[in-house]
Amino acid sequence: MAGRIRQSDVEEVKARTNIGDVVGDYVSLKSAGVGSLKGLCPFHDERSPSFHVRPTVGLYHCFGCGESGDVYSFLQKMDHVTFAESVERLAQRIGYPLSYEEGGGKVDHGNRARLFAANQAAAEFFQQQLHDGDADLGRRFLGERGFDAAAADHFGIGFAPAGWDHLMKAMRARGFTDEEMLAAGLVSSGDRGAYDRFRGRLIWPIRDTTGQVLGFGARRLREDDKGPKYLNTPETAIYHKAQVLYGLDLAKRDISRGKRVVVVEGYTDVMACHLAGETTAVATCGTSFGVDHIKMIRRVMGDDSATGEVIFTFDPDEAGQKAAIRAFGEEKRFAAQTYVAVSADGLDPCDLRLNRGDGAIRKLVDGREPMFEFIIRRTLAGFDLETVEGRVGALRAAAPVVADIRDPSLRPGYTRVLAKQLGMELDEVARAVRGAVGNASSASRDARQQGPGDPAAAPPRERQASLADLPKDPSTRLEQDALRAILQLPQHLERPMLERAVQSSVANSSLAVVRDAMSVSLDQLGSNAWLETVIAQVPPGFDGLVRELGVSPLPETNEEKLPSYVRDIARALIDRDLLGQKAALLGSLRRTDPRDEAHREITRRLAAVEAERRALRAEA
Repeated sequence: MAGRIRQSDVEEVKARTNIGDVVGDYVSLKSAGVGSLKGLCPFHDERSPSFHVRPTVGLYHCFGCGESGDVYSFLQKMDHVTFAESVERLAQRIGYPLSYEEGGGKVDHGNRARLFAANQAAAEFFQQQLHDGDADLGRRFLGERGFDAAAADHFGIGFAPAGWDHLMKAMRARGFTDEEMLAAGLVSSGDRGAYDRFRGRLIWPIRDTTGQVLGFGARRLREDDKGPKYLNTPETAIYHKAQVLYGLDLAKRDISRGKRVVVVEGYTDVMACHLAGETTAVATCGTSFGVDHIKMIRRVMGDDSATGEVIFTFDPDEAGQKAAIRAFGEEKRFAAQTYVAVSADGLDPCDLRLNRGDGAIRKLVDGREPMFEFIIRRTLAGFDLETVEGRVGALRAAAPVVADIRDPSLRPGYTRVLAKQLGMELDEVARAVRGAVGNASSASRDARQQGPGDPAAAPPRERQASLADLPKDPSTRLEQDALRAILQLPQHLERPMLERAVQSSVANSSLAVVRDAMSVSLDQLGSNAWLETVIAQVPPGFDGLVRELGVSPLPETNEEKLPSYVRDIARALIDRDLLGQKAALLGSLRRTDPRDEAHREITRRLAAVEAERRALRAEA
């Protein structure tokens, strides 16, 4: 088929791409030993990191859910792109020109690539329009909120002209069709045909963690604009509002480093926080803060301990209070501590910066209070605590809040706080909290017993061999460590020793399968396809074990000692095999007549094995 990317280019792009850098755009990674990285798995929800990346072999593997693959499969699964699109994206990333078979030039391998391109072209158009004379309303809006031209450029803010087809004409001139613009959410369709979706509005580009433009948020400026105050890109193949956070592309590095994120409510609030030095601020895009947003933040933060901080800012109005309650409902999904920061006079971060300067935003964030305290206070505010009925009602409403605290060591302290605020006896409040804890535990237990559905209805999963299933005895550990070292770092072994190592006996049946696959894949040594060839050689059910061996951290953590470690562990495997041969030969020798030729042959073989052992030890 014309336009197929040449296989040599596919391999070259992968060889030149550091999978750690690509995965790092989505997941906060930290060192897990020499040449190994780990973080929270982006494919399932977890509290402690089990997702490992091994840049030297170009693979990732999650020891929790079993997801694994190379840099192409990672992009395919994360961004829902085709294989060809993942190759093209990485080629563009490293500036590598692709060639196509049968003389074909570059062709469109899927609609998603065109949607990204269309959004980028539209973002450039909107930014240019902000500098033109017709954008006075937009520039005035920004200026009145304390944002200058440099701030607008930093966040990529633009302006959509008031006409019906200004963007359409510009996009057509750049080769985009009306169908592509419609699919990207840039235009709408009515009885009279297509027209610009955003007209006479200030525009914020919404990007993914890699900086690609997914869609836009548009703010109403004119009095005669009867549309909503904020108009966002509709759901498209690349834009899903429940799965994006505005500002995350700019904030992700500092979120990862500082283990802190500030969740605000609007685009201008994100801008104000960043310009004031709180560069971890993000905001949702036309939807409430939900589970998918939590997963994104946890991956970027590396949320696997209680040391992180998630700080929510809410407006003091009714909508803001509802948002706080919703966020509290999902609080237990974080390992990090959650806080609330609300200005005493009800100003949002943008207005706070405008009225009181950058320092006021920093003071707001620094003055955060634990989310539980905030929720308890808001809960009690709905009752008349001067009456017995009010206090009893407040206790019934607040006891489940204290019971929901995921750290049991904090519950007694908050129980005392609640008793003091209610003016009730501590024992009475403690009984209510214990009862609420019991009810929550029973509900959780019932949910677990009921399960997610009928197991019989789920398709059977192929049983996979795994490192977790291997025995923990020293012999199996030696086999495991030797095969892992040879899979990951074969370059540290001379060819004769490497061949001898993969021909050595392996007692564990699962590891023996891997050893056999390595033995028949030696012709790929020195190429980028070495590990993939071994994976392709093993029978179904063993590919996961090879990937685990290929990405799991090595016991040696000193990079300078790695070559010696690989040689030593391979030498130990060979020496054990020779020792086994020696024991078998000695047994045979005792069973044969010294006058027979068989006895002399065994003696010669025994001498050869002993000579090989001495030579092996002399190399150490």
